[in-house]
Amino acid sequence: MFVLLAMLAAGVINHRRRQAAMQQSQVELLKTRNGMDAASSAMTALGSPDPESDLRGKPAPAFTLVDLSGKKVSLADYKGKPVVIDFWATYCAPCKLEMPWFEEFTAKYKSQGLVVLGIDQDDAVSKDAIAQAAKRTGVTYPILMPDKTISGNYKLGDYLPQTFFVDKNGMIVEEVIGGRAKDEIEADVKKISE
Repeated sequence: MFVLLAMLAAGVINHRRRQAAMQQSQVELLKTRNGMDAASSAMTALGSPDPESDLRGKPAPAFTLVDLSGKKVSLADYKGKPVVIDFWATYCAPCKLEMPWFEEFTAKYKSQGLVVLGIDQDDAVSKDAIAQAAKRTGVTYPILMPDKTISGNYKLGDYLPQTFFVDKNGMIVEEVIGGRAKDEIEADVKKISE
């Protein structure tokens, strides 16, 4: 009986620690005096993309990549649909927190044609390991393998996740570096799905 109670207590403590860790991994964006959010300001100072590389209001750079099964997937395949392009990696805790939300939003905004494309950013990780990580998060949307040009075309920095919200006209409406709360992500999904 004592062993059972000890295991139950350990499980509760472990669950609370995991929830606290997930909450800490979310980035709260605060506005600074010049209008740039504090996280972007800090990331710019650390060498990631500066405001000059902001892609908002510009056409999403075209790409054709291969998914985990070897099928070619092109951004042009989704012309006329709202698209979320999520750059992620298997080691990225905020990425894995957001991925089930993207899956949920794909179903919720299906009637508006929402498409989510995950683009892996792991170095030296097998396709099987990437597929297993995606499966563990419950993802069924396409996971794509990067080529040599996509990071430069999307001006990726050193921080993940990096997510682009592309409207039905192919324009980038929002670009987000780092993890966020579920309702903030959904607000951006709504912007491109209207």
